[in-house]
Amino acid sequence: MSGTVSAYETAAGKRYRVRYRKPDKSQTDKRGFRTKKEAELFLASVTVSKARGEYLDPALSRVAVAQLYETWIIGKKSLKPSAFAQLPIAWRLHVEPKWGAREVGGILPSEVRTWVTELTQDKPDGTKGRSATVALRALGVLAGVLDVAVDDRRIARNPARGMKNLPRKPKRKAGRVYLTHDQVHTLAAESARPELVLTLAYTGLRWGEAAALRVRSVNLLRQRLHVEENAVQVDGVIHVGTPKTWQIRSVPFPKFLAPLLERAARGKGPDDLLFGDGTSHLRPPRYGTGWFEGAVARVQARDDQFPRITAHDLRHTAASLAIAAGANVKALQRMLGHESAAITLDVYADLFDDDLSAVSANLETAAREQSVGKSWAALLA
Repeated sequence: MSGTVSAYETAAGKRYRVRYRKPDKSQTDKRGFRTKKEAELFLASVTVSKARGEYLDPALSRVAVAQLYETWIIGKKSLKPSAFAQLPIAWRLHVEPKWGAREVGGILPSEVRTWVTELTQDKPDGTKGRSATVALRALGVLAGVLDVAVDDRRIARNPARGMKNLPRKPKRKAGRVYLTHDQVHTLAAESARPELVLTLAYTGLRWGEAAALRVRSVNLLRQRLHVEENAVQVDGVIHVGTPKTWQIRSVPFPKFLAPLLERAARGKGPDDLLFGDGTSHLRPPRYGTGWFEGAVARVQARDDQFPRITAHDLRHTAASLAIAAGANVKALQRMLGHESAAITLDVYADLFDDDLSAVSANLETAAREQSVGKSWAALLA
């Protein structure tokens, strides 16, 4: 073996030290083994790991989690602003107090599992536990930082990955609100920005995508909106970037919208913003006192059956109206800018479920039309 085992005396009795050379030929040692056999087994494992190219320098594993966080968070700046903003908050509130000073090599999976569980539990002083979403985000930050340690060969495996029985995020609430055509037009007529309400309800654009539309984005002849930017408000600041899934797309709009979009573009240059003053991006309506909620409240004052909705619910309404008009899953995915058709099906499964009865009825009709003169009773005999 490329190393030696030697005994030495301590106040607690005899202990053993292992001296060996690292792959870079520098010498190091590890002491404190209670028996010679333990020391020899350790030396054997080091010898095998060096032969396989799997050796990890113990000195590298003594770096603190907080030191690697800085490297990790820099690599996350390519995320969308709204996604990135949550990471430093999770680190500051939940990860750093527990793990910031800990050495990466001393963290055990059982410790991480206990920490995640404790995050979601109510405290003896009456403080409510954190939601599963918050706990899983904090775990994701810790796991991401420890991935850096694995990549740098500081630790062999990530103790925050591959965990079972983690808290579950709540499923989407049933009963999502979808407006009818009549309700959409009633709301638009009552609002201060009817062209924007109708655009959201009939194209499914996210608020930030609509706010970032420019005059050149509108093709009146083909009835298309070219979506290539997204203006998202994070901590009161508007960040302009690519759409949520990084996919530039062309979205159709109904012909009746053309005059309203033409009016919104009147007097503006090609690069001016379509909605608003042409220069400043429209901000999302203020909660409680914004123009959108004001319009909803006025409609509800006349119609107590009108649902309480947000501006984002108009995106869901657009999906509902498109499916009712015959849009298939792939077309709806492209319209809404989802990363995959599977996501579209997951989000709007309730709408497609409602369509199953219609599918059954259409199959019945088609089968009867194509089998005129044939006896189905004979097939059943």
